[in-house]
Amino acid sequence: MKGKDRRLAELRAEIPEVTPAEALALQQQGAVLIDVRDQDEIIQGSPAGAYRLGRSYLELRIEEAVPDMDRILLVLCAGGVRSLFAAESLKQLGYRDVRSVKGGFNRWKNEGHPFEIPRFLKPQDRERYARHLLMPDVGEEGQLKLLDSKVLLIGAGGLGSPAAYYLAAAGVGTLGLVDHDVVDRSNLQRQILHTEERVGMPKVESAKIALQALNSGIEVIGYQTHLDSGNVEDIFTGYDVIVDGTDNLATRYLINDACVKLGLPNVHAAVYRFEGQITVFWPAYEKAQGGCYRCMFPQPPPPELAPSCAEAGVLGVMPGVLGLLQAVEVIKILLSIGEPLVGRQLHYDALSSQFTLLKTRANPQCRYCREGAEFPGYDDYTQVCASNA
Repeated sequence: MKGKDRRLAELRAEIPEVTPAEALALQQQGAVLIDVRDQDEIIQGSPAGAYRLGRSYLELRIEEAVPDMDRILLVLCAGGVRSLFAAESLKQLGYRDVRSVKGGFNRWKNEGHPFEIPRFLKPQDRERYARHLLMPDVGEEGQLKLLDSKVLLIGAGGLGSPAAYYLAAAGVGTLGLVDHDVVDRSNLQRQILHTEERVGMPKVESAKIALQALNSGIEVIGYQTHLDSGNVEDIFTGYDVIVDGTDNLATRYLINDACVKLGLPNVHAAVYRFEGQITVFWPAYEKAQGGCYRCMFPQPPPPELAPSCAEAGVLGVMPGVLGLLQAVEVIKILLSIGEPLVGRQLHYDALSSQFTLLKTRANPQCRYCREGAEFPGYDDYTQVCASNA
């Protein structure tokens, strides 16, 4: 007897084998089905709900996927041979109940058990996002989720530029940009999506050129318009996350109110000279405690108390710091990882090099986000951040 055949006989004596029907029943009762075939095999079909870990990296990935060593593991390959060797390795790692699916996927499919055609990244996407694929919190499933996501950025300026640029680099599949303005030379000190050659061009067109030059695999949708109560819901509908990169309070209130009504997360940031702050307003979040923008500021202040960047000035790199933090929060929300800045506000003071984390609370009397509140409608506030001259 050849060494391979001898070893297989030994493994069959050591590793319990189950039929596909038995494996399906065990899976429905909570057992974990692990498909250890290569990707070019799995792409032809794989049992529904299976963990597709592959044989090559099985030992490196299994404990992230299944940390419970007492969980029943059902290992499946094409014909029931490689699964025996894989099951042996899993037992050596400490899993106590590991079984091999007899006949593998070929028998599973022939017996008519449910399977699906998994979706995989294209080869060029696997190369582009290789560093994401190495991270258990992202991986291929997470990258596919990012590619399927839609994020709307209000403002293609100081905050919107770095946020959009890194979200495009990360592979967020659809980026919407709302901005009515054109590129001005004074923007170039901080608005990194734009260039000298594009001064005078609408910002949404300039931003689209920059973002698709970075990543041609994403879609960029421009809305060259003022955001107002008449178009805000039409524009917001279909997006997963809203990024508030505006520098005027009238639009901030409009963004907040629409996000509350539509249940969308509002990743909000603001900068002022050497300071900046970021938070996530998301009353619909299951752990929400921080309320909405109106919980902090029920009404706009007088114009003299709300200067714009054009009046107060801003250090050019400050929007870069806060815009990148906005991109981080967006990715956390899209992938459902970590804790978003809901109920918390992160303040950054560049001169003292200090980050301060503050707690925010919902106002139980807020007429927009309090429990059971009926949406009171939109307020078209005057542009309170316009020049006072």
